[in-house]
Amino acid sequence: QVQLVESGGGLVQAGGSLRLSCASSGHAYARYAMGWFRQAPGKEREIVAVITVSDGSTYYADSVRGRFTISRDNAEGTLYLQMNSLKPDDTAVYHCALQTRKRGYTGSQYHTDGYDYWGQGTQVTVSS
Repeated sequence: QVQLVESGGGLVQAGGSLRLSCASSGHAYARYAMGWFRQAPGKEREIVAVITVSDGSTYYADSVRGRFTISRDNAEGTLYLQMNSLKPDDTAVYHCALQTRKRGYTGSQYHTDGYDYWGQGTQVTVSS
């Protein structure tokens, strides 16, 4: 059983920056990928960024590429999302997630249903 807890959200003006953190506790037999997802009111949860644990490779949604950076502290397992040049459209609840088992399809780490543990979310609000 693993627990994930996000922190670092808040209210920021457009063009500003925030850094989100995701701390984990408990045991996972395997950690294949960690990701950040967000959900805005009336919208489906969408991918923001993913990091593969084994090799550190990263993926970013087109909407955030060049502005956000995902990283991981390998020793502690803490996941980070550095968000720069924030836009009002970035307003959402941001969740971190952990994939601990492989799925039956390729690219599972890029889908919400590819993850086994989720944090409670942290609110990010970007004002114009």
